[in-house]
Order: sequence, then structure tokens, then C-alpha cells
Amino acid sequence: MSLGTKNRLQQVATACKTHLRERHADKLALVEEFILEIEGDDPTRWAQFTDLKRDHREMLARADAAFLKWLDPNG
Repeated sequence: MSLGTKNRLQQVATACKTHLRERHADKLALVEEFILEIEGDDPTRWAQFTDLKRDHREMLARADAAFLKWLDPNG
């Protein structure tokens, strides 16, 4: 994996984690648990929220939707 790819993936992870922590500050313990589950042994798993357009707003919306679904899988 090239250095540019690693840097981009790190930026994606940082942006998603920061967004979730700020947006769901009232559920911070759950956010941290979600973050640990997403990363597991591979912090590059945050790339699942990006697409070819690399739209920042869409990426954060996908991360937010995944967290909400994780909170209530039946809802």
C-alpha cells in the first residue's frame, strides 16, 4: 500500500471518528465501542464509508447511518 493511500485512509478514519464523537457526544461510550468494533485489527476498515467521489459529507452520513444501525439493528 502506498504512502498516499495510507495517509488518505488515516484521514478518513480520523474524520469519521471525530464526526461520530461530536455528533453523538451524549453516547460517547457507545461511540467508542462502535469505533473499536469497526477498526478491529484493521484501521483501514473506515474506507467502507467512502466512494469514488470522495464526498466528505456522504462519507460522514454513511458513518452516522452505520452507527445508528449498530445502535438499533431492528430499527
